[in-house]
Amino acid sequence: MRPEVQAFLAAGPLPDEDAEGDEIDLRVAQLEAIKEPVTADEARALADCFGPDDCYGVAWTLLHLIETGPNPVFTVRPAPDANEWQHRLWQRCVNAGLVADELSG
Repeated sequence: MRPEVQAFLAAGPLPDEDAEGDEIDLRVAQLEAIKEPVTADEARALADCFGPDDCYGVAWTLLHLIETGPNPVFTVRPAPDANEWQHRLWQRCVNAGLVADELSG
């Protein structure tokens, strides 16, 4: 795994929208340091880095970075209590025809 991905992972999940601007700016800079595409291992690890909200759009940047890797990141539906962003990644894979959604019939 590349050092810039490891640095992002070490900082933990994205903060929420109540975080200080400096913290959010640091996470944006960390994301921008990760060159596309990501590997499958990097994508899976990054999928655990979503925070409780969209962090002023930073979560969308993370989602799009994850999607540059080999898809699908998830081969089974995330657990019901998984982060909403993991569910969003799953649904985008279903919509793209990359996985079959076992609940849709």
